[in-house]
Amino acid sequence: MTTAADLWLRSYHPTPDAAARLVCFPHAGGSASFYFPVSAALSQVADVVAVQYPGRQDRHTEKGIETIAEMADRIADVLRPDTSLPLTFFGHSMGAVLAFEVARRLERTGRAPAHVFASGRRAPSSHRPENVHQRDDDGVIAEMRKLSGTDPRILGDDEVLRMVLPAIRSDYTAIENYRAEPGAQIGSPITVLVGDDDPRTTLDEACAWEPHTLGTFDMKVFPGGHFYLTDNAPDVIAILKAHFTS
Repeated sequence: MTTAADLWLRSYHPTPDAAARLVCFPHAGGSASFYFPVSAALSQVADVVAVQYPGRQDRHTEKGIETIAEMADRIADVLRPDTSLPLTFFGHSMGAVLAFEVARRLERTGRAPAHVFASGRRAPSSHRPENVHQRDDDGVIAEMRKLSGTDPRILGDDEVLRMVLPAIRSDYTAIENYRAEPGAQIGSPITVLVGDDDPRTTLDEACAWEPHTLGTFDMKVFPGGHFYLTDNAPDVIAILKAHFTS
């Protein structure tokens, strides 16, 4: 029987004897497999699972979810019952906001993550008017190409691309209509990671995460754009590894 965890979480390198679990949240239009290299690199120090949103890969027949609130509710419901390991969250772009909102929900029931790593996303309180979700298909595809975060094999296969566009549009609808509750905070420490040339997040917007935590705050700046983490993968992995081994 398929459980909710089976539906939402992917474990590429199970680590039964791990002392902690890293939960990875993909970007808008992204899928769990984006974090396969992270799972491979950290499997010796943590049990790594990646969230699989509806409407892509093995969930391609499902309708996408169009609000961050509903997505966060569903993911929190999946993570809440399993108290076997302490959790750490890593989210990139839309995934950073989801990690924050899931952390808020889990905190209310005593299941707060030990740490939240928010990558490539301005603070929840920093709003920009954006309308990618309102563009036609070619406009959405143009945005995907611009940010360079989509598998080139998908961008090069028009049939596959058109199949996944509804899910991608749902993601953009969710994140572009997201508004954080006034004063939204978590108790977990937050580390922000950002590229110094990210067109979606300025350094000031990244720094604005600090008031959203009652814990410690740190910010790491890397060379690169919105997907700085693909070019700086060893350094990002080193930061996560240090978190689990220190």
